[in-house]
Amino acid sequence: MSAPTRKRRWLTICAITASAALVAIPAGAASGPDGTPFGARTLAQLAAERAQSVGAITTKAKAEDDGGGDDGNEADEIAEGADQYAEARTSPGIVAPGAYGAAWQSLTDLRSTGGSWRNVTDLPYNSDDARYRDYDSNSSGGSGNVTGRMAAMAAADDGYVYAGSAGGGVWRSHTGGGRWQPISDKLSSQSTGALALDDGGRLWLGTGEATTNADAYLGSGVYVLSDPHHGTFSARSRVGGDELESTTIHELRFGGGRVWAATSEGVWSHSTKKLSGAWKLEFAPNPDYLPGGSLASDASAAYKNIANDIAIDPKDPSKVVLAVGWRSGDDYNGFYTKVNGTWTRITSGLGDLPADADNVGNVTFARSADGSRYYAIDQSPEQLNTNPDSGLDGIYVSKSGSPTGPWTQIADYKGLAADGSALTSSGYMPGVQAWYNQFLTVDPANAEHVYAGLEEVYETKDGGSNWSTVGPYWNFGFSCWSIDPAKQTGDCNQTTHSDQHGVAIGSYHGKSFVYVGNDGGAYKRPVNGSQDASGHATDWTSLNDGTIDTLQYYSVGVGKDLTHGGVSVTGGLQDNGQSVLRSNDTVMGSNFGGDGGDTLTDPANGCNIAEEYVYLAIQITQNCAVNDGSWTTDSSKITSYNVAPADNATSEARFIAPLAADAKNSSTWIAGGRHVWVQTHGYAIRSGSEWTSVYDLGAGRTATAVAASGGKVYAAWCGPCNNQGFARGISVGNADGTGWHDITLPATGADGAVPNRYLSGFAIDPRNADHVFLAVNGFSRHWTEGPGAGVGHVFESKDGGTTWKDVSKNLPDVPTNSAVVTPNGGLAVATDLGVVYRAPGRTTWQRVGNLPAVAVLQLKLSPDGKMLYAATHGRGIYSIKVRDCGCRV
Repeated sequence: MSAPTRKRRWLTICAITASAALVAIPAGAASGPDGTPFGARTLAQLAAERAQSVGAITTKAKAEDDGGGDDGNEADEIAEGADQYAEARTSPGIVAPGAYGAAWQSLTDLRSTGGSWRNVTDLPYNSDDARYRDYDSNSSGGSGNVTGRMAAMAAADDGYVYAGSAGGGVWRSHTGGGRWQPISDKLSSQSTGALALDDGGRLWLGTGEATTNADAYLGSGVYVLSDPHHGTFSARSRVGGDELESTTIHELRFGGGRVWAATSEGVWSHSTKKLSGAWKLEFAPNPDYLPGGSLASDASAAYKNIANDIAIDPKDPSKVVLAVGWRSGDDYNGFYTKVNGTWTRITSGLGDLPADADNVGNVTFARSADGSRYYAIDQSPEQLNTNPDSGLDGIYVSKSGSPTGPWTQIADYKGLAADGSALTSSGYMPGVQAWYNQFLTVDPANAEHVYAGLEEVYETKDGGSNWSTVGPYWNFGFSCWSIDPAKQTGDCNQTTHSDQHGVAIGSYHGKSFVYVGNDGGAYKRPVNGSQDASGHATDWTSLNDGTIDTLQYYSVGVGKDLTHGGVSVTGGLQDNGQSVLRSNDTVMGSNFGGDGGDTLTDPANGCNIAEEYVYLAIQITQNCAVNDGSWTTDSSKITSYNVAPADNATSEARFIAPLAADAKNSSTWIAGGRHVWVQTHGYAIRSGSEWTSVYDLGAGRTATAVAASGGKVYAAWCGPCNNQGFARGISVGNADGTGWHDITLPATGADGAVPNRYLSGFAIDPRNADHVFLAVNGFSRHWTEGPGAGVGHVFESKDGGTTWKDVSKNLPDVPTNSAVVTPNGGLAVATDLGVVYRAPGRTTWQRVGNLPAVAVLQLKLSPDGKMLYAATHGRGIYSIKVRDCGCRV
């Protein structure tokens, strides 16, 4: 994508996992003319840049056929991020169903070390913490306490609420929200796609988040809990067989004694009475691309059978409409119903609701309790491709109550923007992420009272004639906002976090509430709540009280807390910036907004932090970014600095790019994009020009991992990084720029061969820089349908990377993300399902503690080497004593 289209915004336009890079803003940069902290980072600028890039969206298959070029379209950047996260786990092939289930079984069969993990981040995380109002923070935006992305919600009329997270499992509250307990920790998948309560009060869970974004995980099927008040999900509660393993599930719907599942591999159904027996494949538009089909290994297979929702006629359950389609467009996109026993595309008679493939993308249905109304949100692939403002086709109602219509449009993006929205700038308006952000529900007591979720939360009480933005994207830009540290968000009321995914209506103590799930967790307000003169709700409550920790960390950093003693723990998060937890804190704060990637923290001073945004955009602070916001009127008081190396500006770095400090010299940093970058000023760096390129990996190659010790540097790369000619390699050299060369890796199958898969991490022996371990992502050839997948996940070199030996032994066949050498010479390894350990002198692996099946993306040791910290992508940060976990055996 072109560099000018990727500027950093003050708040990342959230979990889009987009590739907006950091603008180089000097310390003297002025704020906006109204005193708001936008200046050069305004949404208007982003919007103008996006407007120049329309026409970049194509189907994945076409984009790859055309060379995969990216012209900078915002949504295309999101897709790129999604591709990159998936590539690490699938390239060079397609993962067969059952891979994660088998890996989880293997992991649980391992002998466990001693010790127990402690959740470090199990306390409130305040995104509006008044201590951290530096220019790259989102504090005062109005989201309040947040946690990780919530993909689905369900609520009953007895105060029980259920929240399904993107990567941290399902949680239960019996107090109308808050005081949460996890109820799916025994499952092999902690990724939620759908939650639903049936008429009998049973709770149904569809695993596998279906937002098609950068860090969504596949699921292991559908589960049901007959006693959701007290029970927990287990493998025994799975419905049917393994038919829905390794899929994502967008919605679960009920009708005619059956449960219907809209999945990434078509529409399936199952009896709700007899839960054994196989799922029935109702419809797949391109069955040859399903597992076992003739085109199952095709690069576009994952995008050829996507189903988004099912609408069942309440008056006649035999009448069903399927919404099917890939959000970026494909020939099969459309609405289908049965005609003479055959699923047939609906080509006419829908009224205002489009019937053509170009304008049917991601769709969500909702019907009223009395059966008089059906509602729908439709995202348009054509809009995504051609309209810089929005990808929303519209919101519709069928006043007949039938999903076949006729449908009438009741909202479009322009109308929603005019109804109190925070997204009014050309180029970024309501529905710009409608492929990712959608929910829809109807008040059970009023068929014309509807809540709709896109980037924001909208409400209509008259069937769509009038709308209010009751949950604006943020409060920045409103006249009520100020950065005043004495207030949460100036004189504005709290809003929700942006990017909406799940919704439910339930009751607590006889009062009805609407519950929403988004990229910041779970929120609620009364169904018939109050609004101010702008139509913004005055009564949102964050339910992220610290008892629910689903924070999605990419990284963790640990340093001494020189002010309070102990240590300061920080980490980069999906769409929730950078968290800072100092030793005396009872509430975590956020000092950095948007997506937080890799991080470096000075072991000697935990307030010296390098915080990475996406695509190698790096900010540094030497005071934890403590700031009262006075920089808005005196720019000399900014205490964070943009120090991105040049690969950020040229888009030649991965979405989450590798960043490391030399193990022997914390002032020497290594960053990886197309080039291997070195800077030797440590946390005193103030400009991106202080980086030096010590090695060019080559055009089309990007670093996937870097590490250094005593001046010796290792860099792993891929390029191409997808199924179109996937290649990987290792380059080795010195931080002073000398001795650089590419390692010759033996072909797959040869002795000492490193698999042709994504190389995700190095761990250097602190006593010998030539002794290094390599973590390899993806699954082995047994599960990867594609050429050259190879075997093994952990490799060892004793000669500086020249030759390698597979030391995986009994390590489960599971994607492996990073590793660290413990002080006694043992090796701890982070995988997609937890942490394993190999004691010094041993050849076999043990499971460290009993984390749920959550991806651990990074491991770090405390400054004294006595604690091991794990950054999980869905359950926060955990720590364990190196001694207690048996890591000194």
